[in-house]
Amino acid sequence: MNNDTLKQAVQEKYGRAAEEAQTGRPSCCGSAGTCDPITTNLYTDAETAGLPEQARAASLGCGNPTALAELRSGETVLDLGSGGGIDVLLSARRVGTTGKAYGLDMTDQMLALARENQRRAGVSNVEFLKGEIENIPLPAGSVDVIVSNCVINLSADKDRVLREAFRVLRPGGRFAVSDVVVRGPVPAEIRRSVELWIGCVAGALDEAEYQAKLAAAGFEDVTVEPVRVYDARDAREFLFQSGVDVDRIAPLVEGKFMSAFVRARKPQAGRACCGPECCH
Repeated sequence: MNNDTLKQAVQEKYGRAAEEAQTGRPSCCGSAGTCDPITTNLYTDAETAGLPEQARAASLGCGNPTALAELRSGETVLDLGSGGGIDVLLSARRVGTTGKAYGLDMTDQMLALARENQRRAGVSNVEFLKGEIENIPLPAGSVDVIVSNCVINLSADKDRVLREAFRVLRPGGRFAVSDVVVRGPVPAEIRRSVELWIGCVAGALDEAEYQAKLAAAGFEDVTVEPVRVYDARDAREFLFQSGVDVDRIAPLVEGKFMSAFVRARKPQAGRACCGPECCH
């Protein structure tokens, strides 16, 4: 997949999603009334109480990483691909006024929406940055926790993303992201589809490959925990309007795609590590 073509497609999709969220149209639903099973029913009403509706409407994630990341008061958190800002705002609540939450996104419309959502929510310990997750505009060792919600799979250079995540984490820092992962081979038509790549499916890593890439970047204590496994009925929904033969492909991916919570840790200072930036 050409990286420039992919980035342009991602920006166009998420730019439209930001505009739709501002008009009140649910971003998960297509013109034919189908609703993507990957991006729906991720947050409880109690969690999003007090947040602007536009923050929830712009969410195109596949999980709820802030609920699982065990954030603590005073920590600094970075959300890779922060979109309309929902996970940044939720993180800011959890780290409290002595902590800080950064959001990083490359799409102007999403950044504008996120900043407006921050203003409406009245949250001060938040900062949204423009940039790419392959080149994080923060110093080395500057954050305690990295979260992300169905964004790393969108990158054509995941190794660089994970190396950058490792770089900006402090020793002992935590990587805690929701992402779509795969178990077993999937049809080649899926991997070749730009529409399915920007839909969080075609670029998904195999579970074992994800673990191996995190280890190669220097992380330890890597785990992949399935949260939601998609059946053939779900597959028909996320394959809709993708250009592939849905009737033939959907049964072939039964149980192979899943939303998962991926955890890892940067080794503490003083301990050897096998990553490109050794931390001893």
